[in-house]
Amino acid sequence: MEKYSFDDLCKIIEKLRAPGGCPWDAEQTHESIKKCMVEEAYEAVEAIESGDMTKVYDELGDLLLQVVMHAQIAKENGEFDIADVTNAVSTKMIRRHPHVFGTTQVNGSEEVLDNWEKIKKVEKGESKTSEGLDSVAHSLPALIRAQKVQKKASKAGFDWEDIGGAIDKIKEETAEFEEAVKNGSNTEEELGDLLFSVVNAARFAKVDSEEALTQSTRKFIKRFAKMEDEVLKSGKRLEDLSLDEMDMIWNKIKH
Repeated sequence: MEKYSFDDLCKIIEKLRAPGGCPWDAEQTHESIKKCMVEEAYEAVEAIESGDMTKVYDELGDLLLQVVMHAQIAKENGEFDIADVTNAVSTKMIRRHPHVFGTTQVNGSEEVLDNWEKIKKVEKGESKTSEGLDSVAHSLPALIRAQKVQKKASKAGFDWEDIGGAIDKIKEETAEFEEAVKNGSNTEEELGDLLFSVVNAARFAKVDSEEALTQSTRKFIKRFAKMEDEVLKSGKRLEDLSLDEMDMIWNKIKH
């Protein structure tokens, strides 16, 4: 069976956007398909989590398609081409791995990451820590961005001594959120502060807050499905039960 190469993919996308190609593909711009990049990245992550390698390479292909599509659009606009993309990332990898491509000595992966961050700061011309905080991609999911920002602040010495301070902050922010709800004002701001403090505690516990919430959401869906199955077996629907009755079934499933 014939296998297509990366060069073949680039030519396919070029043909799709050329006169006589696909009308939909030809209409796309950087802006119109930017969200597709995010969606494909999430689908690739989901495929990796499934452990199905056929799904993994298929979804990675969809993600690569987005890169090639943007490069083709840019080429037509006279902005850059796919060679600029591969050159940029190759140059970056060599520059950020001086312990491999240079003479720098490192002791373990932590030192590699420290060097990586220092090199990034130089590349971006960041002279202040706050510039580094704001440089964390604004389009990231909020939990991931919060954890990255907190980690950068911690490296500058702005952090609790231990997780105890982070947990106390959760209690403080919880009280402030409760007060905001009671007063009917600033609830969004106070909830944001509470979530931010929870992410901070997760960081101390070496827990990925995004992954933790993802797992809890999955667990909730599974338990909800089991609860609904229990209700349906009795010949009723969820709408027929009171909250207390649903709670009883929920706790039975939970334990």
